[in-house]
Amino acid sequence: MQPIFILVHSPSVGPSTWQPVAEHLTAAGYRVRVPSLLHIGAGAPPFWPRIAEAVRDDLRQVPAGSPVTLVAHSNAGLFLPVIRSSLDHPVTGSVFVDAALPAQIGPIPVAPPEVLEFLRPMAANGRLPRWTDWWDEADIAPMFPDPLVRRTVTEEQPTLPLSYYEQHIPVPDSWDDHPCSYLQFSPAYDGLAAKARERGWRVALLPGAHLHQLVDPAGTAGHLVELATTM
Repeated sequence: MQPIFILVHSPSVGPSTWQPVAEHLTAAGYRVRVPSLLHIGAGAPPFWPRIAEAVRDDLRQVPAGSPVTLVAHSNAGLFLPVIRSSLDHPVTGSVFVDAALPAQIGPIPVAPPEVLEFLRPMAANGRLPRWTDWWDEADIAPMFPDPLVRRTVTEEQPTLPLSYYEQHIPVPDSWDDHPCSYLQFSPAYDGLAAKARERGWRVALLPGAHLHQLVDPAGTAGHLVELATTM
């Protein structure tokens, strides 16, 4: 039985960042789920249980015995261990896409001190601007293939509380006892791709900006299939 691809978006953006890839995978005959994490910033911390619950709830329509491949982009990589531990479905593999890596044993902060120093001055009444508003136009514009996609992604983004980035996430023991791999897009993730190699994971490179799955969804889908197959 082919595993179902579970495409988990960064909580800093939204599910539309995975939708073009989902369409390519579906057209190629694969089953795909794209859980929405847009609501997880509501209420008080901790936020990580809501992320795990959102993915688990999205899979309630899928028979419990169906295997899945977890695919996490960017900040979502940190939550993959708690997502996996919450599921009733067998996880045949995990793919980190230009993603933060969880510790092999936890807990792990969502943002290191230097990132929190960058974020705190932006917060108003405890909430941050949308992720795309953090950066200069020269950094953001190359991430999108056209104005329509940019508008869709921009308008969908949540305004997360600063406390989301201040949280620590538990890391279940032996969370990586299954095949894991890494798909790198941007040079900013060189160090994390190197760490993935050090862990013995398969690493692939598809050069682009951090949201390259929007620019080249076909290439991204092809790499995901290849990495999942070789698992």
